[in-house]
Amino acid sequence: MNGLPSQIFEFGEFRVDAVKRQLSKGTGGAIPLTPKVFDTLLYLVRNSGKTIGKDELMREIWTDTIVEENNLSQNISILRRALGEKAGDGRFIATVPGHGFRFVPEVRLVEEEQLQPSLPVAEISDDVVPASMPPADARKPFSVRYALIGGLVLIAVISLAFYVWRENAKLSAAGPVKTIAILPFKPLVAENRDEALEIGMADTLIARLGNNRELLVRPLSSVRRFGQLDQDAVTAGRALDVDAVLDGSLQRWGDGIRVNARLIKVSDGSLIWTGTFDEKFTDIFAVQDAIANKVASALALRLSGDEKKRLTRRSTENVEAYQLYLRGRFHVFKLTPPEIQKGIEYFQQAIEIDPAYALAYAGLSDAYRSLALGSEMPPVELFARSKAASEKAIELDDSLAEGHSGLGMTIFWGDWNWDAAESQFKRALELNPNSAEAHLFYAHLLSNTGRHPDALAEAKLARELNPLFPFAGALEGQFLLHAGQPDEALARLRKTSELEPRFWMPYLFAASVYIEKGMYAEAVAEARRARELSPVLTIAVAYGGYALAKAGRLDEARASLDELLKLSNERFVPASHIAMIYNGLGDQDNTFIWLERGFEQRDPKMNFLKVEPKWNNLRNEPRFIKLMQRLKFD
Repeated sequence: MNGLPSQIFEFGEFRVDAVKRQLSKGTGGAIPLTPKVFDTLLYLVRNSGKTIGKDELMREIWTDTIVEENNLSQNISILRRALGEKAGDGRFIATVPGHGFRFVPEVRLVEEEQLQPSLPVAEISDDVVPASMPPADARKPFSVRYALIGGLVLIAVISLAFYVWRENAKLSAAGPVKTIAILPFKPLVAENRDEALEIGMADTLIARLGNNRELLVRPLSSVRRFGQLDQDAVTAGRALDVDAVLDGSLQRWGDGIRVNARLIKVSDGSLIWTGTFDEKFTDIFAVQDAIANKVASALALRLSGDEKKRLTRRSTENVEAYQLYLRGRFHVFKLTPPEIQKGIEYFQQAIEIDPAYALAYAGLSDAYRSLALGSEMPPVELFARSKAASEKAIELDDSLAEGHSGLGMTIFWGDWNWDAAESQFKRALELNPNSAEAHLFYAHLLSNTGRHPDALAEAKLARELNPLFPFAGALEGQFLLHAGQPDEALARLRKTSELEPRFWMPYLFAASVYIEKGMYAEAVAEARRARELSPVLTIAVAYGGYALAKAGRLDEARASLDELLKLSNERFVPASHIAMIYNGLGDQDNTFIWLERGFEQRDPKMNFLKVEPKWNNLRNEPRFIKLMQRLKFD
């Protein structure tokens, strides 16, 4: 043998290995490509500088298959994304109108040393004798030859062990990974997006990896904002304040799916682990199992037996039910009544296919509760449905933290049973101490029942676990106000609105803070801003009307009151909102008429009566004291 010619091409930071069929960039490791996409790249690279017609490319790449031009266009699109080419710049692959494509960079063939056949194991046999070996009659006995083979294998094993040790040492030297963000997976082809699956893959892996003592995983509510196609993983990791980021891509074709995943160290952008998985879509759970285990192994997590089981624990074995659940979550997260209704339909379909799907019941519970709270719909029936769904989730899987925290919230808002709600929150936190939502929900109960130091401690912990979740920051601002710290509340609310300028809640609570500070013009302005961002909610009208009344702008306050009274004849309006404006106007009789109506209609906002300072003028009133007792506050 005279040696093997080099099959490695370089251009810029990239290297294409034709033998290993691998594209890599610098020290960042391999960039996964499907076989046909790699074939397309290799043909372009080998013909760099030449204009290659579409027909020629299709003929060379799909030698035994008739395909449409769209297949080639998709391959080119994937390649451009893999190489980091921005839309339209043609830095790597130029489109020649009417002709085809041209690979632009100068390509260099790497002139490596000839590969010498120095007794490779595969070539040592009775039939093939390398030229460098002695004649047959002078060869060593079989035992000696196999000893040589064993020695080579041993060397390979030792080398591999050393490599693993060195990589773990590098990871330890740079500091252990204690926090991680799992970003929404992205499509290789933008036109083939499936956002429910992209977000769902992240959501599932967050659940798999997020319930252990070794690793803190940012929740989905923090990472969802980083689902843009051009999102840089390291930039996202720094914004999320984590040590490492797991991101990936998806490509579906027919009944198959390719999943690429990579784990990146945020401090220096180095690659900790990367993997590519080609499976039938029906085996998507196996892919998720493998990724979770690989990440745990790459980070050298010391997991208990139960924690190891949770890495591959599946809520359902039915892929169709799983897809429906993901679509349900996707729509409910949009938080508008029509989208929540769509989410409910998907959850119900998932449950029809798999009646034992506990997580789908937990999602259904959240959806019904969201309609009651966020859409101001009649609460009694919706809370009853939410409670039944949570109880079913727990019946099916008592270890499901989401089931217990959801049931706690429904009891908190709908039943006004503070002890029972607290029991559920504690159970959820026992099952998943790193659940930001469970800590936040528990903080809400503690705040509304007047245990302010504990409430603020839980709220702070929730924010630290989920730093980019504006809902947590806004509620912490409200808790600070109810704890008698209006300036601290306003500071927290300002930071939250800077984080998410179009989120209504910080402006609403800022209006409430300004009322307590006697800054009524500012309160009215903040309430109007909140209403612009969320027209369906009437609490902004109530705060604005109350502020107008306190500012002496009585005609404007009565106009706000008339608006709510008229609207209450058309749809459900929480009675406490109407009572609040009456109280601002000094009309106590009508205030109590509407508070009584709020009790009768199970208005969930009645559970603020203990801590909301706008009711302070009534606290010595016998009617108010009796109402507080009926609400089980005293």
